[in-house]
Amino acid sequence: MMAKNLIQSFESGCVLNKQQKNVLIVYAHQEPKSFNGALLRKAVETLGADGHSVEVSDLYSMHFEPRCQRTDVVGSVQNEGFFKYQMETKSAWENGTLSEDIKVEIEKLKRADLVIFQFPLYWFSVPAILKGWFDRVYTMGFAYGMGNMYSTGLMKDKRGMLSFTTGGPGAAYNPDGLNGDMNVLLWPLQNGVLKFVGFDVLAPQIHYSPAHVSDDDRKQWLTDWAKRLHNIFEEPVLNFVDSSNFSNFKLTEEYLEGESSKQFGPTVGQNIGKPYSSTGMLKP
Repeated sequence: MMAKNLIQSFESGCVLNKQQKNVLIVYAHQEPKSFNGALLRKAVETLGADGHSVEVSDLYSMHFEPRCQRTDVVGSVQNEGFFKYQMETKSAWENGTLSEDIKVEIEKLKRADLVIFQFPLYWFSVPAILKGWFDRVYTMGFAYGMGNMYSTGLMKDKRGMLSFTTGGPGAAYNPDGLNGDMNVLLWPLQNGVLKFVGFDVLAPQIHYSPAHVSDDDRKQWLTDWAKRLHNIFEEPVLNFVDSSNFSNFKLTEEYLEGESSKQFGPTVGQNIGKPYSSTGMLKP
């Protein structure tokens, strides 16, 4: 696949002066002809033409099991009398006894320099099948652990980003919009799901209400997506407070003193009672 991608890159006029990377796209949509499907194909085409290696986890076509179950551990468990999923799967990760579908996804994550999550927004969050991917693949010991969270998370030095569509128009997700500020909506996903395990989080790629725009608009969106992907590894990442600035799970007095004269809080989540920058979860 890599050789084919290199040939395509030369034929398309791409200059291969950048280090080639491994990309994983975790895709959660039932319909290949959807705009999410078009975004997926454009990403695979663009990144491949640039010489990157691209893997896709198409969760619906894989019939990925979203539920955390006893069968996620092959063979015996530590405590047959009381099944504690987090600890049992941690032990299974260490002993090589996780179920095969989880092990396959973990290997993809280990290889990836960039992970793109492509999905439609469901109820202000991700589809259930993608939530289940996080629940099962983010195994304790592999993705996170005590002392291995946020700035020291085990996905450190990997890039992660959300690419999604909405049903409602962009105006509905403004600070004065019907659905509320997109910055607030994204905090649990980008901080709690991506940054928590250590990803360097890129600004999200959001396409508002693609079902209600013209074909020309959608074509332009795909072109713009490709342009962004050409330079995705050079993009600055979103700002989060480094873990070293916390003590006993709270911001240190020294850090708070340094922020005291600033107009805005450091992040959407750690806003310390101040307004937060409107670009917080949307732009670096």
